[in-house]
Amino acid sequence: MRKLIAFDCRGETLLGTLDPADGATGLLIVSGGNEIRVGAHRGMALLAARLAAADVPVFRFDRRGIGDSTGENGGYASSGPDIAAAAAAFRAHAPGVRHIIGFGNCDAATALVLFGREAGIERPILSNPWVIEPTDDLPPAAAIRSHYANRLRDPREWLRLLRGGVNIAKLIRGLLKASHKSSQPPASLAVRLGQALGNASRPVTVLAAKRDNTAIAFLDAWRSPAFVQARDRIVLNELDSESHSFATAT
Repeated sequence: MRKLIAFDCRGETLLGTLDPADGATGLLIVSGGNEIRVGAHRGMALLAARLAAADVPVFRFDRRGIGDSTGENGGYASSGPDIAAAAAAFRAHAPGVRHIIGFGNCDAATALVLFGREAGIERPILSNPWVIEPTDDLPPAAAIRSHYANRLRDPREWLRLLRGGVNIAKLIRGLLKASHKSSQPPASLAVRLGQALGNASRPVTVLAAKRDNTAIAFLDAWRSPAFVQARDRIVLNELDSESHSFATAT
């Protein structure tokens, strides 16, 4: 029977949902962005029900300032205490759980890498990890390069350009951004993520939707020097999809 659980995080009240099961290994789902614990298209709730039916207990929660939880929304970068509090609540309300695996999509995946070890999460599963530090309203440079490479192979796009169906100003901005490879300064998010993954005690599983902008940016970073030490620790699975939440297979 699915249970709603309230627990404390630095004086605020967080709401979580436990799908209990008999297994000793449980899954903690961390929501990305400003998404509530039910997930996009109810995906996380459906996933939790399926796993619980297979004897895997699952705990989902709303971090501070999101959904049913009180407090101020500080984004993924301040979610370390929330993840730790959720993991502790999971253990308290599912005492049969001996091991916790974490799952997160987008910036929740990045948060799991940065804060999961302190929360006692033994192994993370990362979906389309977030490595983007926005500087403008355009997609990341790697995604722009991929986008234009696909379009240049399509004769219909050349015809559209000749007929004036393309925003020339936006095209030029995109080409200028795409022409610059990120130098990834020492404090960049990609570098921090690569270092954290390189220091992981166990292999990390990454799921990437190959045509999703966030995943394209991650895959570009994964091939960079920042991830040299991490590559041997990453089990990378690529799905031919453009859906950020894997709502569809293509």
